Amino acid sequence: MPRNPENTLWILTEVYYPEDISTGYYLTAIAEGIAKQRTVKVITGQPKHMSRGLKAPKHEMHNGVEIFRSGGTTLDKNVFIFRLINMLTIGLSVFARSLKLFKKGDNVMVVTAPPSLPVTTALACLIKGASYTICVQDSYPEILVAVGAAKPDSFFVNFVNHVNRWVYKHASKIIVMGRDMKELFNKKTKGLDIPVVVIPNWADLETIHPTPRNENSLLKELRIEDKFVFMYAGNIGHPTDVETIIAAVEKLADNETYHFVFIGAGVKKAWLEKTVADKSLKNVTVLDYRPRSEQNIFLNACDVGLVALIKGMWGTAMPSRTYNIMAAGKPILALTDEGSELARVIDEEGIGLHLAPGDAALLVQKIEAIYAMRDRFPDLGKRARMAAEAKYSTEKAVEDYAQALSSPTSKSILVANGDKD
Repeated sequence: MPRNPENTLWILTEVYYPEDISTGYYLTAIAEGIAKQRTVKVITGQPKHMSRGLKAPKHEMHNGVEIFRSGGTTLDKNVFIFRLINMLTIGLSVFARSLKLFKKGDNVMVVTAPPSLPVTTALACLIKGASYTICVQDSYPEILVAVGAAKPDSFFVNFVNHVNRWVYKHASKIIVMGRDMKELFNKKTKGLDIPVVVIPNWADLETIHPTPRNENSLLKELRIEDKFVFMYAGNIGHPTDVETIIAAVEKLADNETYHFVFIGAGVKKAWLEKTVADKSLKNVTVLDYRPRSEQNIFLNACDVGLVALIKGMWGTAMPSRTYNIMAAGKPILALTDEGSELARVIDEEGIGLHLAPGDAALLVQKIEAIYAMRDRFPDLGKRARMAAEAKYSTEKAVEDYAQALSSPTSKSILVANGDKD
């Protein structure tokens, strides 16, 4: 498809290149992929996560995408009041820039991080005559209810749902990350006649692949080559059921067979480190976040990949790290609600086990069960890798996004939700 400067696609996201955390990484790949077909421009903020402190240009071209960076605070998002300040400042800044830059007939793709961004962007689109589609990676307010930050029947939740209905009403399409989320949004948009389309995130197949266990440098560095290793790598935030994992680890403290490695950052990491130290859990190693460039090393530094969501996350998110574990050819042990996209992928591909969150005794049983399956790991690993290649590639996802955005109507904006991992 030739570039059409009169049909610009805008992507609005709080994080973008050079940030390589999940949201920034995925949105950058989507933008640069679609930019090969049409004009793509991005409105974003300054780096605020792993690249905090780096001052990026306010305006630049990068890999065919024109980037406009708005001002805003970049305070620690793990401190609630700082997160609110960040939300307010970046939201107002991006809204003002949108009103200045949007033109009639443009299409917009906006990430709800912060969750208020799709509301202000929808307003800007309606004022300027731009169009919009909504793509949700994390669903609000459901995720706030799941983490205990809001009550299901509170005024706040009802208000957010009411505002969301207004945003959905003027959209032509909603793109979601999983089938459970599609089922949730079919209910949330009932009566609005809005198509809901599933486009999963993807595995980094170009850089992640299975490697021999006996050559893994991280296993050697940690001196756990002789252990059966479970690896949790990703955001250790409010939606992560790290408590159940640690409760299970305590029950296995005297069993020298197993070792558990956590790599990442997030609001629950401090609790994790303190608990491991206070309880002298020698079968646990907690490491700092490691860059995406080292993924192939640390994802292969285990026998089983761990994914853990708290209870009530059904329909709200699909951890993208799942696909990278599959790319590394590792079986998966997951804590997730029954019927979630994560549970469905594990069952359909036959690549591991899952259980409901919150049950440490059952988790111990699942740990022992997956250990008993270790002779089947080569087959499980091959199936995981083949599924990643067939269903969860960058090329397929970008093609799906390009197709979803190729025939915009007067109602189309793409809204992608949240920091997932």
